[in-house]
Amino acid sequence: MKKQLMQKGFTLLEVLLVVAIIAILAGIVILAINPNKQLADTRDTQRQSDVNTILSAVYQYSIDNNGIPASITDAATEICMTDGVCAGLIDLSDLTTDETYLVSIPSDPQCPSACDENGVGYTIEKTANGRIVVAAPDAENATISVTR
Repeated sequence: MKKQLMQKGFTLLEVLLVVAIIAILAGIVILAINPNKQLADTRDTQRQSDVNTILSAVYQYSIDNNGIPASITDAATEICMTDGVCAGLIDLSDLTTDETYLVSIPSDPQCPSACDENGVGYTIEKTANGRIVVAAPDAENATISVTR
């Protein structure tokens, strides 16, 4: 009698099916996590916080000094960084003097690549009704603008 040898192992079809299932599951996980969207959401959250911080500092300044900083105009203009050259930008250095309202002007998370050379990436303007609007024009997922 001849003894048949039993060979143990996986067939090529079984290996291909397992690889295909793993690839499909990996694709689903990558789409669910979507790191680019998560990073964009994180940057937008920082922008929202920065815009609120700037607006609160301007508000506190206006209470203490019976008016807003004179440099704020009726056109949405980028804010100048704390120690920058502010030609053509809004100078809010009054807010950082003696660190009374801000230690420094917050900067967009993607600056300096997305900002003016001496800008912080956020704009500020005074509306016709005298309200102050601070915005983040480079927001990635939603419009970020706060008015007070």
